[in-house]
Amino acid sequence: MSVQAQPQDAASWTELARRVEAAGYEALLAADHPGAVASPFVALAAAASVTTRLELGSYVSHAGIREPLLLASDVATLDVVSAGRARLALGAGHTPAEWAMTGGRRPDVAGRVRRFTAVAEACRDLLAGATVTLTGPDVHAHQATLTAPRPVRQPVPFTFGGGNSTLLRWAGRHADVVGLSGLGRTLPDGYNHDVRWRRAEIDRQVELVGQGAVGRSSAPALEALVQVVEVTDDAGAAAQRLAGELGTTAEEILAVPYVWLGTVEEIAAALEGHRRRWGITRYVVRAPHLDAADRVLAHLTATA
Repeated sequence: MSVQAQPQDAASWTELARRVEAAGYEALLAADHPGAVASPFVALAAAASVTTRLELGSYVSHAGIREPLLLASDVATLDVVSAGRARLALGAGHTPAEWAMTGGRRPDVAGRVRRFTAVAEACRDLLAGATVTLTGPDVHAHQATLTAPRPVRQPVPFTFGGGNSTLLRWAGRHADVVGLSGLGRTLPDGYNHDVRWRRAEIDRQVELVGQGAVGRSSAPALEALVQVVEVTDDAGAAAQRLAGELGTTAEEILAVPYVWLGTVEEIAAALEGHRRRWGITRYVVRAPHLDAADRVLAHLTATA
């Protein structure tokens, strides 16, 4: 289980990093939305300085606006200063404002897929020590080489985050972890989303990952981004409330991995159900829900 958070000030950020490590979480992750949140790699380097075990990574970086050599250098530097605890995580990008603010325009879906695959493959090659030349049309590089710093860990673990069908198959072939968010179409504000919190939608995404993984010795791990954690004695009422807000049913809310509702025992049972149905074995919870997630993690640890 990992935690996604953002720094507000130095003291609370380093305190959070220590707390997350002490509680037994696997990783501390930071969103990557330039202009709207803190730089993930600067923040995570600070977290590295006060932890010894916790893995660290963006969740996830925007392949549409990140250049391969610069991104690979950031990840490698984080890996060096953390003594081998960095992760590489990428998505195709969904926020139109980020393209505009960096001097571009959001491509169509096919263009975003092409750029993602080019950036992801180039970053992984650079971190592995290869020289990369890309001639476009979606991204360019000429004999790019990450001479220094070299990452401590080889290979640097790679997470794909997103829901595009083509990229889910690609991730099945290439990723170490596939992060499922339950997020759908980007809304007009450019940041928020519709949600895809239905079992059939998860069934299809997991099927696509499996198609891509055919022939691999081991399929990528499946991870879910948890949007809501509420420890309560009345899961049904909480689910009914959320269902009304999201236009779905309480039954679906209680079944999907993006929402944890109920007693810690009920939540633990639901997680086991996610493992059996979809093979989901990893979760990312957000910092506002950390108190409730702590209780769930403590229960899972005690009963393991």
